[in-house]
Amino acid sequence: MQSPRRPTRDILIETAARLFRRSGYHGVGLTEILATSGVPKGSLYHHFPNGKADLAIAAASWAATGMFQIIEDAFQHAESFEEGVKTLCYKLAKFFDISEQAMGCPVSSILSQADDIPEFRSATGQIFDGWIEHIARHGCRLGIAEKQARDQAELVLILIQGAWVMARLRDTSDPIRRVGDQFTR
Repeated sequence: MQSPRRPTRDILIETAARLFRRSGYHGVGLTEILATSGVPKGSLYHHFPNGKADLAIAAASWAATGMFQIIEDAFQHAESFEEGVKTLCYKLAKFFDISEQAMGCPVSSILSQADDIPEFRSATGQIFDGWIEHIARHGCRLGIAEKQARDQAELVLILIQGAWVMARLRDTSDPIRRVGDQFTR
């Protein structure tokens, strides 16, 4: 039995996300995306009328959805905010270990490295704010006051972003785990 073919739009988004994550927005051309995905040029413009820019925003949104799920999984059974942060960091460290370690954050690699495109700054802000709000909601659920939960969630995201960069430089996921360990001390 032959497996069903994935939708062309999904193939384009996932391929672009992987390539942008590896090389950044300006480091990847449409020719590479099309060659890697095996999708014809006309299909790209059918799904993404503004070409590479539309595809980049869709790829970042797709990657952001994955992060929302990781956050949810990390905090779902946590008995404290600190435990949820530690679990989140350990999950992200595991992701770092099993993915191509030279890759950056899927969202910042795609969008914030091309801040000459105004829509990218807005999309990046919306995604990061969404992650912060999601973490903060869990903080509130676990007994932290709303303002403090938001501040803590923003700090967590800042630390994870920095830890990811350090992990790439050192070629080890230890800095990401260290963030989680610091929250439980």
